[in-house]
Amino acid sequence: MEREEILHWLKERDEARLEDLWARADAVRAAHVGPEVHFRGLIEISNHCIRQCQYCGISAGAVGIRRYRMSEAEILACAEEAKAYGYGTVVLQGGEDPGLTEAFITELVVRIKERTGLAVTLSLGEREEHELRAWKAAGADRYLLRFESSDAELYRRIHPSRPGALPDRIALLKRLGDLGYEVGSGIMVGIPGQTWDILARDLEVFRELDLDMIGIGPFIPSERTPLGGALAEELRLQAGDQQVPNDELTTLKTVALARLICPEANLPSTTALATIDPEQGRELGLCRGANIVMPNMTPPEYRILYEIYPGKACIQETAGMCRACLSGRIHRIGRIPGKGTGSRLAALKKA
Repeated sequence: MEREEILHWLKERDEARLEDLWARADAVRAAHVGPEVHFRGLIEISNHCIRQCQYCGISAGAVGIRRYRMSEAEILACAEEAKAYGYGTVVLQGGEDPGLTEAFITELVVRIKERTGLAVTLSLGEREEHELRAWKAAGADRYLLRFESSDAELYRRIHPSRPGALPDRIALLKRLGDLGYEVGSGIMVGIPGQTWDILARDLEVFRELDLDMIGIGPFIPSERTPLGGALAEELRLQAGDQQVPNDELTTLKTVALARLICPEANLPSTTALATIDPEQGRELGLCRGANIVMPNMTPPEYRILYEIYPGKACIQETAGMCRACLSGRIHRIGRIPGKGTGSRLAALKKA
């Protein structure tokens, strides 16, 4: 798919013509990853963060929140519950938190593997290579690091670097692959300042990186951040009539195009989609090319504190409630819960 066709579909608004896009994406999903929807149990292990992301409710400068860091025993209990539910993977997610030390995560991965045998995905931000190597050696299977935008200037505006560091997330994603991880990344749709050309380029970068997992959700800023206020309006004015909307339709078109461009990749129907459309957001994502859901295993007392954006779906549910809800939604659209780790087929062949 060339840039012109990507842009055509991103801008398409006619419902009848879009039915062709939806059908094509669903057919490619069925042919390449099958009818299964794989569950990946999400454990939000810390809301500490040293970064100043301009949209995130747990950034270092955010005020009015209580910080937490789960203990090893608490995290292991969540992993064991995920195993009992039949999930194949746990995702350990947190802010970029130096308190999640190399030794702590290494021991945690070893214990999870010993007790559950589950695949382990880490989503802990930009970390040093020696940490990434140690965690891979301990048994971590995947690393998730969203590049958010392939446009360097826009990325700089929304995601300031750490003092003295000029990270290149695209280069880091390639390095993660070299280290043997299955690599996941993704973007937000409708970032203030994101134009149609930038979004089309993001989709091309997915293909160039040959990602194993691609997460796509609408931009939902925290009201406690600059992009929840004046900075957002400034960037939108700069983009003018080329500003991408952060709505459900554009997000679903981006998911569908990602499936066509990267047919083997694992694509989650994200919590952010469910947040902007609680009634059918997840189902629409699954019918437009997605094949993954990420039920939240985080204990409710911590889950409510991991508020990266407002109104987050399922914030009050227990892990059991989340499992029951998602299972019902999957069956209602004629799909089946997946078994095993749900690794991308190409990654299994490499192994």
